[in-house]
Amino acid sequence: MPQKQRKINAVVFDFDGTLARLVIDFTEMKRQVAGIAGEWLGRRPQPDGLPALEWVEVLARDIETARPGQGRTFFDAAHAAIRDMEREAATRGGLFPFARKVLRDLGGRGVATAIITRNCGQAVDAVFPDAAGYCRAVLPREAVSRVKPDPGHLLAALEILGVPPEEALMVGDHPLDIETGQRAGTRTAGVASGRVSREALGAAGADYTASDARELCETLFGGGA
Repeated sequence: MPQKQRKINAVVFDFDGTLARLVIDFTEMKRQVAGIAGEWLGRRPQPDGLPALEWVEVLARDIETARPGQGRTFFDAAHAAIRDMEREAATRGGLFPFARKVLRDLGGRGVATAIITRNCGQAVDAVFPDAAGYCRAVLPREAVSRVKPDPGHLLAALEILGVPPEEALMVGDHPLDIETGQRAGTRTAGVASGRVSREALGAAGADYTASDARELCETLFGGGA
């Protein structure tokens, strides 16, 4: 049976921009990472287009080459700064008003749900402290060895849910989420509730697009969600 005709038995959601307001300033995050790296490199590196977490890994390798034994020290300092930014952003963020209802209604239809995010667990807990009451798995970045778009992040959630990729849907607000689902073998949906347009998400290869997760679930599962 073609994948799109198979029943969706699990929906895995991104968090920021998908279920919660996206308030993190990623440009500022990279500025802070660059400032920290400059203390070891003797120069302020310029962002190379990589997301912040991946850029930290590249910089850590560069620092380890230039100053053996210091790469890990930089890595830890950079991640501490990133966590501080995420926790601060969580104090200004919040769930979208529809988030709990979407998760509850999917559960009522027998559709398993999970959240995977590149954000830290402390920030997710601050915004959605009762997440465990609405979905069966919440995997922030420290819960996995490699974060999305590595497919292992999504596959780890599906293993907990007990649902194969061909019966699952990955939902997110960024092309990285679409890439994650494609690499893991799920269907994908892009929601324009973050900072990326519906058109751009479609161009990234999303199987479905919607203005937000509520509209998406109403379209795919019926009026109750």
